[in-house]
Formats: sequence, structure tokens, C-alpha cells
Amino acid sequence: MTTQRKTALVVFPGRGTYNKAELGYLGRHHSGKAELIATMEAERQRLGQVSLASLDGAHRYDAAVHTRGDNASLLIHACALGDFAEIDRDRFDIAAVTGNSMGWYIALAGAAAVAMPTGARVVNTMGTYMQDALIGGQLVYPFVDEAWHEIPSRRAELIGLASEVTAQGTGYVGLSINLGGMLVFGGDEAGLAGLASRLPADGVFPMALPNHAAFHTALQSPVSDKGLRTFTPGDFLSPETALIDGRGKIWRRGSRDLAGLHAYTFGEQVMQAYDFTRAILVGMREFAPDCVIIPGPGTTLGGAVGQCLVAINWQGLDSKEAFLARQDRDPVILAMGRDDQRRLVSGRNAP
Repeated sequence: MTTQRKTALVVFPGRGTYNKAELGYLGRHHSGKAELIATMEAERQRLGQVSLASLDGAHRYDAAVHTRGDNASLLIHACALGDFAEIDRDRFDIAAVTGNSMGWYIALAGAAAVAMPTGARVVNTMGTYMQDALIGGQLVYPFVDEAWHEIPSRRAELIGLASEVTAQGTGYVGLSINLGGMLVFGGDEAGLAGLASRLPADGVFPMALPNHAAFHTALQSPVSDKGLRTFTPGDFLSPETALIDGRGKIWRRGSRDLAGLHAYTFGEQVMQAYDFTRAILVGMREFAPDCVIIPGPGTTLGGAVGQCLVAINWQGLDSKEAFLARQDRDPVILAMGRDDQRRLVSGRNAP
């Protein structure tokens, strides 16, 4: 008896997903992927950077080391693409790919819009440029309640507060990522401090993200300029899988607008807010997948995707409770960072 193939939207993770619990993830799951690992390590060796094997195989997790953009970016890229390669294509038909923030670079590789060595160079170079400049930072604040229902006017209120801080002229802060039921703000030190002082604190939020710059804001103009000069449209290929960017734009299979991909990837994508929520909603509405697969490392992106589904009442998922019940019964989100859900995707037992 054959199992009917499911269609899947693949969502690649961004920065902040390789944490203490993920130490050793690359070695545990992908030590046998010699070509993938060699490609990544060659990029590290070219720049004289510490190897991924050393980072992943460290005796203990060191946030000061493992969360750096020049270390975390390619490590997450390698883990995510290794997981992507393990998706059982006899059971899952990948309808489209997207990603959160840095996950856009990984999505480019997943869609074959860049060759594997180029993809490694893109993500490692941009991560290194971000770390070298380390312009500003990020903080996160939710606009949904415990049931994942949007609090009336809260989103507009939060964005308004950020605008007020910037208008005062003592600092800059603006929307960085629209992330499910949360907003990620990016800004300079004074701007972030001004916004944080205006937000009710509950012991968790507002949450500052360590070693994160003010991604997806105008402050990243110097990084964007370097990226645009370092890479060219000739580094891109026509996607082999539909690709959804941080505006919700679909780059169809076979698209030949390589100049557009280059301009967006190193221009608008770096300096303007990344609408992850819109990317997910477009993916669900345009491709109507049976499930969402989230490669590892980590599992934190599952909540944001779940909040996106609740926001549009996807297949009757109208609350966090309904989403969790569906996950227990017949999961719509399969996070490969979880061993039980990994087995459902790869058909193999996790190490």
C-alpha cells in the first residue's frame, strides 16, 4: 500500500535558532553528508574562520561565540540544508520554500536559485559583514494574547511608539520583522532604549536579542552596499522551486529575473522590514499545502508559523488551543528540530 504524497511549504529558520540545546546538531544529524560539509568548511577555511566542526563540536555552548553572525549564520545554513536534504521526496512534494530573515539566504539555496558553494558564500559573507559592522540591535514584543488572538490596536500602537521615539531625534528604531504574533524592532542603542522604556515589561518582554544587529532597517545601508558590490546577478540561477520572499512576492520556478533577485537580496531585503507573516500567508493561500516543514536547527519558528495560521483561521485553527490539539492529532507543522516530527518527515529514526 502506497502512502499519498503530501504537499509542503518549507520554511527555513533564521538567526537565533542554534542555541545551547542545539550544540552538536550538525554532527548528530549530518556527519555523513560529506559534500555539504566540505563546501561549508571550504568557505570557512578561505576566510581563516573557525571551522563549523569546531563550533558544533565544542565541549560547551558559549553564547558569545555561537551567536556571532560570522559563526551562527553558516552553521545554521549547514544544519538547515542538511535537514532539507533529508525530506522524503516520495512522501512530500515541496510546493514552495521561504524563510525568516537570514532564512531567505537559505531559501535561495533550497530553491536552487544559487549553487551550493555560492549559497555558502552568500550567507557566510553577509553574516560576517553584519558582525563586523554590528550596527544597532533588535528587541521583540508580542501583540497577541495567550490564545494567539490579536489584541485590538496593539500592533498599530507598538509601531506608533517606535515612530514617536525616532521622531524625537535622539535615536532610531523601526519595524524589523513582522513575525507571526510578535513584532521585531531594530534600532540604535538610544532608539531601542527609548522604545523599551515605553513598553510594559512582564519579565520576558521586551526581549533583547543578543548579537543581533538592526537587521532589515535603513541602518544596514553600509552592509547592503557591501553585499551589492560583492555579489552580482551572475551569482544567481533560475529557481527550480517556487520561492517566496520577505514581501510575499513569489519567484516562480524558472524565473529569469536574476538582476531582480540580486537587487532584492542585497538591497531591499537588507534595509527594509521583513514581512515573514505575509510570506507564510501567501504560501498557504497560493499553494494550499498539506503541511509546513521547518528544517532545524531549533524549533522556535513553529510558534510564529502557528500564529500566522491562527490569524487566518487556517482549516478552523482559531486559537492556540485549537492549534496544539491539531498538532497532537495530525500535525500541520513538522519541525525537524524535534525528533518525533523529524521521523515523520525523513522516515528515519533520529540519532
